[in-house]
Amino acid sequence: MNNVKVTIGAACLALMASSALAEDPVSIRAVGTWGNLTNYIKHEGPFWNERIAAATDGKIVGDIKPQTELGLKGFEIMRMVQNGVFDFAFGLPGYVAAEDAIFEGADLASLTQDIETQRKVADAFFPTLEKSFAEIYNAKLLMLYPFPSQTLWCNAEINSIADLSGKKIRVYTTSLGDFVEGVGGTSVTVSFAEVIPALEKGVVDCAITGTMSAYTANWQQVATHAYTLRVGWGLAFGAMNMDKWNSLTDDQKALLSTEIAALNEEMWAETATEDEVAIACITGGACDIGEPGDMVLVEPSSEDLAVRDQIANDVILARWAERCGAECTATWNETIGPVLGLTAVAK
Repeated sequence: MNNVKVTIGAACLALMASSALAEDPVSIRAVGTWGNLTNYIKHEGPFWNERIAAATDGKIVGDIKPQTELGLKGFEIMRMVQNGVFDFAFGLPGYVAAEDAIFEGADLASLTQDIETQRKVADAFFPTLEKSFAEIYNAKLLMLYPFPSQTLWCNAEINSIADLSGKKIRVYTTSLGDFVEGVGGTSVTVSFAEVIPALEKGVVDCAITGTMSAYTANWQQVATHAYTLRVGWGLAFGAMNMDKWNSLTDDQKALLSTEIAALNEEMWAETATEDEVAIACITGGACDIGEPGDMVLVEPSSEDLAVRDQIANDVILARWAERCGAECTATWNETIGPVLGLTAVAK
């Protein structure tokens, strides 16, 4: 009889423990991108700090801070996810390309001039990047999303792509450096926070960043010409430590995947509207979000785009193919190549 009581008691304790564990929420420690930009303010931050708990009835809760608040550099973030310091990170593949050039593949400089094409490129390359995140960082890639288009902001008169020749231009990825050198300029690495003094002092003549990033950082106060040739999209990722992902139940994975997919769609839609708003604000157009600037708007001509096509083939794709290797290049040609009608060949 005593044995029966012990057995029943043990079973009850086990059931209570199991119930308690089932009620404990999954906690996600996350790091975001730039705390002063739309993607973090409207999407990344609210998603982990508020939305995920509400959407999952408290089954999953998050805590996120932007890399700017944490004082982190872009290249550090995925290493911290790999080591379990963070469970989840938003970041830019361009900042992890030092580990493997394959991470550059979905946002090579100047190859896509509109967001609809960029979405097709991201979707086509997602499985390739998913595999690379798993193999290199022990991470589960869950989303790819864009920042507004990356264009050129110059404290010098720029009327065409030819005027970039001889200019010192701030870049933040190898691929952007390839573009600058392809147009005859000199690429210069300057942190985002140092761009304004660099433009003022002539350390750089132009700088590359996103349209809304330039406006919110007040580059219009020191730059005179906005040259809107799209040289990139600041394509970003959302990835989770694989051990953390594997620790989730199937229901938790499904809930999280559903919410992240919805977030992803919202971020693509938001970015599609930000270019027009930011360019209007920075060049003296109608601006409902702040004080308008008075930069000269210079849009690329058909001749500019033809030159860009040549640089894309002969410099950007060729150099990237050499960095990435034969297998990587073949994968790009099978996935993104048909979307863009381009073939990467090392020269």
